[in-house]
Amino acid sequence: MTLQQLEYFLAALEEGSFSAAAERLHLAQPSLSEQVRRLEAELGLPLFARVGRGIKPTAAAHALRPHAEAALAAVHDGREAVVQQRELQGGIATFGTFGSARWYPGTQIVAAFRKRHPKVRVRLIGQNSSEVAAAVRAGDLEAGLIALPIDDTGLEVRPIVQDEIVYISAEPARVARPVTIQALAAAPLILPDTSFGLEDPTRRQLFELAQRAGLTLEPEIEVEDLETALDLAARGLGDTLIARGILLSLGRRVPKRLGWVPFAEPIYDTFAFINRRGARLSPAAREFMVVAEDRMTAMAQELRTTPPRRHRPGA
Repeated sequence: MTLQQLEYFLAALEEGSFSAAAERLHLAQPSLSEQVRRLEAELGLPLFARVGRGIKPTAAAHALRPHAEAALAAVHDGREAVVQQRELQGGIATFGTFGSARWYPGTQIVAAFRKRHPKVRVRLIGQNSSEVAAAVRAGDLEAGLIALPIDDTGLEVRPIVQDEIVYISAEPARVARPVTIQALAAAPLILPDTSFGLEDPTRRQLFELAQRAGLTLEPEIEVEDLETALDLAARGLGDTLIARGILLSLGRRVPKRLGWVPFAEPIYDTFAFINRRGARLSPAAREFMVVAEDRMTAMAQELRTTPPRRHRPGA
């Protein structure tokens, strides 16, 4: 049994005659008929009953059909997988991500991807994880890198790394020791992602923790981006939160007036890849995810080798 014989068999089955199948495959009819006869001889059963100028499939043909289709599909997929590895020579990689991704290895991911595939353009879309999840679910984006939790309806979610959230303040007394959820609820808070509110995964996680403790978080100032929140905190207008990976990225750009401590019970942002459940990703999207995972894993390793520490304002 050969793939060619299976292809000829399926063409005859679909066309209803050897002549029509041969015409579709640009073959001489005797060649196609001979291959089908050889297949029947190997199987020991007729696949078609000859009726006038046409053919009628037998029970054996109906039994063989799904297996023949599966075999040819597997060969096609295998060939396509190899071709796709070769064809990242143009087009565009569109990927969803959250707004603060630029403080993570976002630029490194883009640079590494472009180094591997200089002819593929890149578009990073998204301001918040909930927005990206909605776009992937709707089919507007193939895949994305988001922070959990999100509504995962219709999505495949693959967590990759965690990053610890720390508490930031210009007031030394408020960063003298690890902060509790009770202290957080009593603090003058400045929170980013105001447009997304509780759809923002970090906010959602913190508000749920406060709710379980019978507390309410009521920020005094809400802004769109983290840089604004840090600037306001440095002016002493309130305290904010930041992930350690972003602190690592900012380095000396963090205002010296600010200090930070971890939470008494550690709180983490968990980052994950998402795509529509059952969807087949394009080669560009798959390759972008490979590069992104490499860079995010490297960041996580660096964070593990730099243990959380207390940092006092002005230190």
